[in-house]
Amino acid sequence: MLFFKKKKKEEKQDSEQKYIGPDPVFIIHLLMEDKCVIPEKESMVKIMEKHLGDVQCNKFENNMTGFLALNYTTHFKDAEDAPPQLMITECQKIEKPLLDDVSRSQLWDCEDSEQILNTCKYQVIANDMMAVGMYYKDRADMLVNYAEALVEMFPSCKAVLFENSKKMMTREEILNNSYPKETKFIYYAVHARYFKNQDSDDYLVDTLGMSTFFMPDLQYYFHGMNPNNAIQSAYSLLCYMFENENPIKSGDTVNGNVDGEINPDVKWKVYYTDAMMKPERAVIDVNTGEFASGKR
Repeated sequence: MLFFKKKKKEEKQDSEQKYIGPDPVFIIHLLMEDKCVIPEKESMVKIMEKHLGDVQCNKFENNMTGFLALNYTTHFKDAEDAPPQLMITECQKIEKPLLDDVSRSQLWDCEDSEQILNTCKYQVIANDMMAVGMYYKDRADMLVNYAEALVEMFPSCKAVLFENSKKMMTREEILNNSYPKETKFIYYAVHARYFKNQDSDDYLVDTLGMSTFFMPDLQYYFHGMNPNNAIQSAYSLLCYMFENENPIKSGDTVNGNVDGEINPDVKWKVYYTDAMMKPERAVIDVNTGEFASGKR
């Protein structure tokens, strides 16, 4: 957990506020303790087809492998639709830290994160290209399947770091999780962070990663409530937004979280505003009623 200092000036609320996004490229870091060898082409194709259906290996060189994901479609405004491209680099030495101090402090939900970062000196980088025009649920499905293919392809991988949200998961978590398939991306690659105000007993919980889908992140500023309740509320609300193309407008209410359970009898009002923590972006601020801090 990191401490923060509240801005003196309250953020301006704006019902027409737009979020920053989307992320044109989704980047995945596969962390290794030792340098690994890229699998043979036939092995890579077999694993990719297992998870993603038909693929075409359109580039296979010493430093980069590219696949067209033929079962998925990217929509272009002034050109024909085409499949997105999935790229995988060679294994390379990590030359500089992948996370700054703030991001490193937020790996609270990844077991042994410090040991992983300290011992993993190599990485394979994977990303998607020409995917920003995909229907967001298709892109999420593709990226989840891609991540699962990658951890099978590289058994020496210790953990996966999703660049866009700075969330880390161990290889075992990805191989053995029981998240619902429809919203698995939310739990994989959208990160809930939490901070404490250094001048008070106020807490801030926010999320990072929804810009991949042209959607805003969430923000909770509160006191007197278990931060886990805000985190549980955030993931529940993110799944609702994802499943329903984010129908939320400023002034709407959402179900509150009481004693760790979503309670439809408790309503929390929401507004679009500016994020209190970097990166700068618009978020949906959730007013937690009797637990809310700050002015709204």
